[in-house]
Amino acid sequence: MATLEALLDQIAGCQHCAAQLPLGANPVVRASTTARLLIIGQAPGTRVHESSIPWNDASGDRLRVWLGLSPEDFYDSSKIAIMPMGFCYPGRLAGGGDAPPRPECAPLWHQALLAQMSDLRMTLLVGHYAQRAYMPERKSWSLTQRVAAWQDSAPQLWPLPHPSWRTTAWLKKHPWFHETLLPALQAEIAGLWP
Repeated sequence: MATLEALLDQIAGCQHCAAQLPLGANPVVRASTTARLLIIGQAPGTRVHESSIPWNDASGDRLRVWLGLSPEDFYDSSKIAIMPMGFCYPGRLAGGGDAPPRPECAPLWHQALLAQMSDLRMTLLVGHYAQRAYMPERKSWSLTQRVAAWQDSAPQLWPLPHPSWRTTAWLKKHPWFHETLLPALQAEIAGLWP
């Protein structure tokens, strides 16, 4: 089995679906053998593609508020691993918004990365792509149904909506997310490290 460092080097050089990527390949992933929290999102946007820093955009700002984490803690890869469903920017949809994560990426890399991160205590599934992949028994459920049933999978697995501006109306319709889920999530995260 390759070391995590060697695996991350392989991922950094991945060109598996580069021909289908409008901006070319630039895999954005962070992992360490000591990480206790794993965040699985969908795929980098253009700003993340340009900076190579995961969640380096308005969605990341909102996510950090939800988690109660400073940027310093959020980007401490010894504590937090970030492994999207697609590691590279997938492009835009004709009607607006980012395209879905490339389907090749997660099957190619996820299991090898997970095998290297044995200290993980908690995984956040941010958005329906991650939830459908990692909650196969709830694949047919709506995102709202999966997030509303968070207590069934917590404290190890937490389904969350994507924190983009498109979620604003969803958040207004579901006040329990801020009132109940987020305080419980923040308390669990705070307990991950001494």
